[in-house]
Amino acid sequence: MDEAFVRLKDVTKRFKKQVIIEGLQLDVRRGSILALCGGNGAGKSTIIKMIAGIMQPDRGTITVDNVSWKRERKRYAERIGYMPDEFRFSPGLSAMETLSFWAALRGLPKSRAAEVLEQVGLADTGNKPVASFSKGMRQRMLFGQALLAKPPLVLMDEPTNGLDPYWIDTFVRQVRELAANGQTVIFSTHQLQVAEALADHIALLRGGRIEVEGSGADIRQKLGAAELQDAFTEWFGIHAERQ
Repeated sequence: MDEAFVRLKDVTKRFKKQVIIEGLQLDVRRGSILALCGGNGAGKSTIIKMIAGIMQPDRGTITVDNVSWKRERKRYAERIGYMPDEFRFSPGLSAMETLSFWAALRGLPKSRAAEVLEQVGLADTGNKPVASFSKGMRQRMLFGQALLAKPPLVLMDEPTNGLDPYWIDTFVRQVRELAANGQTVIFSTHQLQVAEALADHIALLRGGRIEVEGSGADIRQKLGAAELQDAFTEWFGIHAERQ
C-alpha cells in the first residue's frame, strides 16, 4: 500500500469530560477521496477541523504529507484548502472582492479569483454583494475559496448542503477532477448518495469511532443492503436500539 498522505494516529479529542473522538486511526492515500458519514454527534466535523489545524487533539498525532501542525504550522497550512460548514464571509463585500482578498492572503493574483468564480458558476454574480446570495451560492463561494491555492489536500464539511441537483452533479464532477489531478479530498456528508457517487473510501462513524469502512459496494455487502442509505439506516438503527 502507498504511504498515507494524511495520517491520524491514536487521535483522541474531548470537550470537557465528554469524549468526542477516541483512539482514531486513519490513513488516506494521495489522490483519493474519503467521505466521513454518520449521525449527528458522530465526530465528523471534529475530525475535519482537527485535520485542518483549527482544533488540536488531546492525544495522538496528525500529519499531512509527513508534515505535523505542531512542528511546522506554516508548511502544514500551505498544504490545505478548507471549506467550513457555515458561511463566514463579510456580507458587505462582493464575491470578487471576497475571493480576491483570500487570494491575496495566499499570495495569489486577482486573476486566480476570477478563474475560481468561473469554476463555481459565480462569474456573472461576481460584483454582487455576498449578502444577496442564496445558501447554495454561498456554499459555492466557500468551495471556491478552498480551491484557490490548488492545495494538495481539500477538506470540506457538509459541502453539498443547499446545492440544487445540477450543482451537486457539478460538484461531484469537479471533485473527481481534483483527485484525478493528484489532490486528496476528505469531506463529511449526511447525503449518502453523494458519498457513494464520489468517494473511493467511506467511513461510517459512531461515537467518535470508525465502525464500518470501505467502498460503497463493500459497505453495502457487509451490511446486506441494496443501497448505501439502506445500509446506513439499518446499521444506525441496530446500534440505536442497543443504547
